[in-house]
Order: sequence, then C-alpha cells, then structure tokens
Amino acid sequence: MIDKAAILELLAKVPDPEIPVISVVDLGIVRGFEDDRLIITPTYSGCPATVEIEHSIRAALDANGFSGVKIETRLFPPWSTDMISEEGKAKLKSYGIAPPERSETAECPQCGSADTREISRFGSTPCKAQWQCNACLEPFDRFKCH
Repeated sequence: MIDKAAILELLAKVPDPEIPVISVVDLGIVRGFEDDRLIITPTYSGCPATVEIEHSIRAALDANGFSGVKIETRLFPPWSTDMISEEGKAKLKSYGIAPPERSETAECPQCGSADTREISRFGSTPCKAQWQCNACLEPFDRFKCH
C-alpha cells in the first residue's frame, strides 16, 4: 500500500518546468492513484514539457523512498484548465500570468484592469496567448482555456 497523502504532499513541491511557480499538483497534471501507480495527464498530448515533468516526478518519488510507485501517463480523459486548483490560479496571477477564464477579456495581472485585449494567440508557450492591458499598457500571458 502506498502513502498517497505523502506522495501528493511531495509532488505539491514539484514545479512545472515551464511555469515554476505552480506545482504539477496545482496544475492538475497529477490525476490520482490506481493500485501502485500514479496517474498523470499532460496539459496536451504535444506538450514539450511532458517528458521533463515525468522525469521530475520520478526523481522526487525515488529520492523520497517511493521508487516502487509506477507512473502511468493517460491522455483520456484529457486535461482541462478546469483542473487547475484555485491556489494554482492565484499563483499564476501573482507570477504575472492571467489564469484561464471563460470570458472575452482577461484581468491584467499587473493592475487588475479588465480593459485588456489579445494581441496574439501565441504566447511564450503553446498553452498561453499574448495579451496587453489598455490601462497600464503592460503585456502579459493569459493561460488558454481548454
């Protein structure tokens, strides 16, 4: 039997390699457990950080006495931005990334204004779009909803 609570506590300290302020748990990549397996789902099937994430999880498990825990990557059900924890969304915002919201505008993470506009569907990583605040003129990334 594996100590699921201890593993989740450990993985809550494993950062996403592209957004180091948020953990793989807060991001919703860690889906749960089945028997002696940890189930993870990448943010999308072509995510370039998937291999690095799995290596970081494996290293954390091995370094803390959980080498018997297998890691299984599943693509179904697919990951969704709905899986990001509320704490994770707050961490994104404090880092300067607008968290995903199903709205036409994004709140500027710098000044809080809703007077913003998308300037490019392509941001610093494939999961983010580039936005700009019309109030403070600062550019920022917005996590794409999916």
